[in-house]
Amino acid sequence: FGLMRDTLLPPMDLAVSTLLDDLEERGLLDTTLVAVFGEFGRTPQINSQGGRDHWANAMSVLMAGGGTPGGAVIGATDRNGYSAIERVLSPENYVSTIYTKLGINPDKVLYTPQGRPSHLVSIPTPIAELMS
Repeated sequence: FGLMRDTLLPPMDLAVSTLLDDLEERGLLDTTLVAVFGEFGRTPQINSQGGRDHWANAMSVLMAGGGTPGGAVIGATDRNGYSAIERVLSPENYVSTIYTKLGINPDKVLYTPQGRPSHLVSIPTPIAELMS
């Protein structure tokens, strides 16, 4: 965790904040969506190797710009960070939000050459609090 605190996270924090400041100064933040997230959350407890494992029960996502209201905190975990307990959302909701902001209907169905339907996402519902 010292590595994260002292080495890995400061450059990430600086890069994201500088990007957002630069986009705002150039008048591009309203038309540029910035999304920062990983493929999984992490366990709230340390494993035997001193790290944290993949954890699908809760994760953090940062979205800014593209008409996203600033300063919103959506959802919460239990006291120990084990499970989402308030405004529980799925990865499909985040993808639906991004598609919608890009002007793509997340409920769209595409068809394979054989005529089989393929949905863009299984839950085509964008996150209302992130839409403006």
